[in-house]
Order: sequence, then structure tokens, then C-alpha cells
Amino acid sequence: MLDYKQSLHSSLRSAWIIIKLVIPIYILAEVLYYYNILSYISFLVEPLTSLLDLPKETALSIISGMFLNIYAAIAFAAPLELTPKQWTILAIFLGICHSLVVETAVMKKIGISNVYSISLRVIVGFVVAFIATFIPDKLFVDTISNVVVERKVYENLFDVLKNSFFDSIYLTFQIIVLISLIILFMDFIKSRDFIKKFEKNISRNFSIFVGMILGITYGAGILIKESKSGALSKKDIFIIGTFLMICHAIIEDTLLFVIFNANPYVIVLFRVTFAIIFTLLLLNLYKKI
Repeated sequence: MLDYKQSLHSSLRSAWIIIKLVIPIYILAEVLYYYNILSYISFLVEPLTSLLDLPKETALSIISGMFLNIYAAIAFAAPLELTPKQWTILAIFLGICHSLVVETAVMKKIGISNVYSISLRVIVGFVVAFIATFIPDKLFVDTISNVVVERKVYENLFDVLKNSFFDSIYLTFQIIVLISLIILFMDFIKSRDFIKKFEKNISRNFSIFVGMILGITYGAGILIKESKSGALSKKDIFIIGTFLMICHAIIEDTLLFVIFNANPYVIVLFRVTFAIIFTLLLLNLYKKI
């Protein structure tokens, strides 16, 4: 049975984390842009942003997303007023390659090496996002026409701080509402008897399904005990780990970018399709090695 109090507690805890993270980073991003400071650090990932047809100012978004989390990435990218296609490309890359520090540690617990985890997610994230740049623009025409992409012009620093503060509050509210609904939905799924039943009888396919929907931490988490006991073969661990690192939390991650008119169908299709393709390719290579 669903524990509503626990879900509410989780929502409030997540809300507090989001408030502490999104508001200051959003304001910081606006200040950095106002003083043109981003131009001095964008060279770090400028080749990447250029190949992905993203403005160089998305450098901080990409870096913070890779090493922190998607919330930080969104906070840095939101003031840039990207087009829906750019948001979609960014969502594909960061959906695959985010929270590397934390999630790599999680995958390590089921026997996936840190080098493989990071290399796979960075390389695949870039390749899949690069392929997404060739998506016909007509898929985004309907939403682009409703989006104003002109950069806001501020008169002074006070104007920057004032406007960015209210904008960050609005963005934070949107994210908190979305995350709260997702937590409630996820907790509902976790409380179902068939989920609890399968947790006790881990199967490879079920583990992949759970990771896709609930996230890499939960998907890998239910496998840790079985992997340590030897119930899963190295090949099973390799298959599950590879797939989950490319395609996990497709509901939560996708919806966060939909706020900015990213195309959810493109995001999900690309992540699922290329997760299958790369997993099969790497599995064949694994067998040969």
C-alpha cells in the first residue's frame, strides 16, 4: 500500500534540495552571462557545444550536469532561452551523461568499473546527441513559433538580480510540482505487489525495466545483493549496467526538459533505441574479448 506520508516527506526533501540548488545557480548563471564571464570558461567544452549545435554559453550547463545533476544543468541553461531543438539535444546528452560522480559509484557496486562507466556515458552521450542534430527542424516548428528566443537585456546588476530571482522562483516551482508528482507516481509503482514480488526474484529484463522507469540508483540498487551473491553472471551485469547507463529514469529526466518545450518523443525514442543498439554492439565485443 502506498505510504502517502513517506511520499510527502520525500517530496519535501527533494523540494528543499531543488530550492537550494536551482535558485542560486540560476541567479549565478544570469550574473555570469551579464558580465560575459561565460566566454572565458566556455572553451573547456566549446568543441562539444559547437558539434552539438549548442551555444557556447551552455558550457556551464553541460559541466554542472555531468558532475552534479540535471537540476544544476537546467538552472544554468534556463536563462539562455534555448530553442526547443537545442533543449532536446541537451536533454539527450545530459539524460545519458549526468551525475557521473554519484551514479558511477552506484554502478561500481554491481561490478561495473569506473573507467567503463564514465567512458561509455560520455562517448555514447555525445554520439547520440550529435546524431540528434540531424533531426529535421520541421519536428520543432510548432513549438519554436511559440517561443521567444531573444536574450533579455538588463540595465544594471540590481535589475539582473531582481529579474533572475523571480524567474528562478517560477522555475523552481515548476520543477517542484513536477518532481512531487513523479515521486508520488514512482512510490505508487514501488508499492505494487508485483514489484515487491520481482524484487525477491531478480530477473535481467525486470531489472532493466525498473532502471528505465525509476532510475539508475533504484535499478542498480535492487541488483547489488544478487550481484554480490553471485546469482548474476558477469555477462548479465554487463548487459544490465550498459543499458541502464544509457537509458534510465526516462520519465523524470524527460519531463524536466519538456518544461522548456523539448520534444519528449525524440528524447525517449533516441535514448531507448540507442541503448539497445550500443548494448548489443558492446555485448558482441564483450563475448569476443
